[in-house]
Amino acid sequence: MIRFLADENFNDEILRGVRRRVPNSDITRVQDTELAAKPDPLILEWAFQHGFILLSHDVTTMRGYFYDRVNAGLPVPGLFLVHGTSPIGAVIETLELILLASDESEWQGEIRFLPF
Repeated sequence: MIRFLADENFNDEILRGVRRRVPNSDITRVQDTELAAKPDPLILEWAFQHGFILLSHDVTTMRGYFYDRVNAGLPVPGLFLVHGTSPIGAVIETLELILLASDESEWQGEIRFLPF
């Protein structure tokens, strides 16, 4: 099953919408872990080590840290980036589709902008 780690500033309305549509979804918020207030590179490392796909609105910074890890030869988790202006309903629908019709291995080391 796909497991999501939602970055600290990720929209809770999106998370609630996904949980309503896919009640058994596994979504962990950064602020509910020991990662609260930790820097993005540590969040990426933790997500990879624990088998999570990271959800973030930090389009520029998180993407930069992702590529820093790639360039350093370090493994990276899947990373789904959502612009703050993206329609919430479309993001929820996309995450629902991902949860119901894909496998976490398909997203390992991938960056995708949602919705697609």
